[in-house]
Amino acid sequence: MFEDKKLICQDCGEEFIFTAGEQEFYHEKGFENEPKRCKDCRVNRRNSRNGRAPREMFSAVCARCGAETEVPFRPVDGRPVYCMECFQQMKDETAL
Repeated sequence: MFEDKKLICQDCGEEFIFTAGEQEFYHEKGFENEPKRCKDCRVNRRNSRNGRAPREMFSAVCARCGAETEVPFRPVDGRPVYCMECFQQMKDETAL
């Protein structure tokens, strides 16, 4: 029903993808307007409204799939770090 769309960010002018999954979410929530900003510009705008500095991100390697990822905390040796996809999969598996 939904297909990925290319949109232009009103803040930075860069092209970004409004994914089919995002479109489905917007539809389910009853949102009528498409997003006007790319993810980075939305985050920057939200942070500037809250008076906070942008969150510092740290590089890590996912302990499950080995993918490079960024996390909002400093990884600690000996403790596993997961990419968002693996973290969500593990969360879903434990919810069953």
